[in-house]
Amino acid sequence: MNGQSSTDDDEFVEVGGPMPCIRQASPVEDMKIKVEWDDGREEIIDVKPAIMSHRAYVALRADPKLFASFKVRDRGDSLVWPDGQELSADWIQDLAPTALDNVEFRQAMADLKLSLDGMAARLGIARRLVADYRKDKPIPQAIALATKYLVDRQRKAS
Repeated sequence: MNGQSSTDDDEFVEVGGPMPCIRQASPVEDMKIKVEWDDGREEIIDVKPAIMSHRAYVALRADPKLFASFKVRDRGDSLVWPDGQELSADWIQDLAPTALDNVEFRQAMADLKLSLDGMAARLGIARRLVADYRKDKPIPQAIALATKYLVDRQRKAS
């Protein structure tokens, strides 16, 4: 290598999927925000875990009016506060609740090629719960997250 870039100026390097983009956002209550994404989805997202996790956000924790004063950055890539704090759209999207309905749960089992016993063993839960989740029992967020993780991991391995 001679120290020069090995990519042409017109080449793009892409890693992962597209970055999430916030169209608009507004405070709801207790560090929850209503977000409208650029793809039209709307979600109520609790950003408290992010705000409570870092010292940089101490002022936002202590002052609900300051918390509610955020704006969407013009590029839609973050929320910004008057004091300069930011919370990225990527992080906000990661905080969104993960839901899985019963049809998606059955599809995940089919994709994973797992029986009731196999799925129960993979998730560390009772076989009866797996049968209930396949029917109509609401699926807890922890089970939804674990199921989506198993499916994502299998897709990456394929």
